[in-house]
Amino acid sequence: MAETSLLDRSRTIAGPGYNRWLIPPAALAIHLAIGQAYAFSVFNKPLGSLISGDPANPAPDDWTPGQIGWTFSIAIVLLGLSAAVFGKWLERVGPRKAMMAASLCFGGGFLIGSLGVHLHSLALLYLGYGVVGGIGLGIGYISPVSTLIKWFPDRKGVATGMAIMGFGGGAMIGSPLAVALMDHFKGSAPQGVAPTFIVMGIIYLLFMQFGVWTIRVPADDWAPEGYVPSTEHDAMITTANVSADNAIKTPQFWLLWVVLLTNVTAGIGVLETASPLIQNTFSDAAMGAGRGVTAAAAAGFVGLLSLFNLLGRFFWSSASDKLGRKTTYAIYFILGIILYAFIPTLGAGLQLTLYVVAACIIISMYGGGFATAPAYLSDLFGKYQVGAIHGRLLTAWSTAGVLGPLIVHTLSEHAKEQNLAGAAAYQNVFYTMAGVLVVGLLANLAVRPVKEQYHEKGPVTIEAGGH
Repeated sequence: MAETSLLDRSRTIAGPGYNRWLIPPAALAIHLAIGQAYAFSVFNKPLGSLISGDPANPAPDDWTPGQIGWTFSIAIVLLGLSAAVFGKWLERVGPRKAMMAASLCFGGGFLIGSLGVHLHSLALLYLGYGVVGGIGLGIGYISPVSTLIKWFPDRKGVATGMAIMGFGGGAMIGSPLAVALMDHFKGSAPQGVAPTFIVMGIIYLLFMQFGVWTIRVPADDWAPEGYVPSTEHDAMITTANVSADNAIKTPQFWLLWVVLLTNVTAGIGVLETASPLIQNTFSDAAMGAGRGVTAAAAAGFVGLLSLFNLLGRFFWSSASDKLGRKTTYAIYFILGIILYAFIPTLGAGLQLTLYVVAACIIISMYGGGFATAPAYLSDLFGKYQVGAIHGRLLTAWSTAGVLGPLIVHTLSEHAKEQNLAGAAAYQNVFYTMAGVLVVGLLANLAVRPVKEQYHEKGPVTIEAGGH
């Protein structure tokens, strides 16, 4: 019982004089680990050639790209669902217990997945990395967020941006780590995948312990020195509190759900097709023999997008502390609409540099949308159960994870049927995503302060997270 009590909320309350800047590194440790999910594609070819040993010539019993792709899709769907289901539990038990659960699920998902790879069981791979690992993703994603908002009421955007930046950058660690491990183990197991899963599961489980044991929550009456809550500069910021159950009854929650859905759907539209997109648009046929974008250069483009995804999470969410959340999202949508509508013209005109710049700005705002969302929720609904509300909002991400690729795949297939090539093959994708962003802009413009009827009556204990 003594060991269990170390995970209890009461053991994580910070004493007087605690330095709140120790909290972002704890949150970052969790997000850098679970951000590995963005690097899952490095396993696609090895998983598709476990029997044949040759990605170029798969055996009849090898898994297809479509079958393997479902692993990531399941993980993202479970991220949103588990964040929604476990959000109120997280608020009740505190971030340490939630982070421990996330580390066990995420690390354990790799271990179960390794068994699936070893036995060549697709069901076990789905169960491990997809379901169990996906639950770890969801709990891990939201576990530090409400704690950061409570420590940084004066800099909510900066604080959440620092943590969620880690999720965007997790692939920059996870991808080379996986490649190096598979190369090391390829002599002892098919493509080296199963032992790589085991080692990565253990590494991430241990790495996440830094966050588990260093996280602290502020005392109920704590506030930054000199901090005075003020709503004068932004009518969207409330000093009241709304419970998670009441939040989903408000139009504001569903407007923000649409805001996140549209921003993510459009961003995934670029991320999903980044490599073939730039190779096909700026091919040798279009640019001239030997001048087209090579596969290696396209990989560099994907890496650049990952960097802007990471940087955008911190830059835009920090800027939202000054600009206001509603204004920041308006920038995402208005600038996004212009860039999406203009990109086909840049492609047709073979303006490679401007094309890359536009794509990088788009992806920075895609990342920024994720990082700004928790602060926007806290502005509207207060700190009381913001982690649980954020968890429910992330179902928009799960939906976008299916909707974005579906739109891109459908429109790309239609372009193939019409024998369109180069920039023309993708123009309808970009015009459609510009239309999607128009919907998001209108939803954001409709956001108003939450009506008093939804506010909690009387004082609430912020850290208790429930009645």
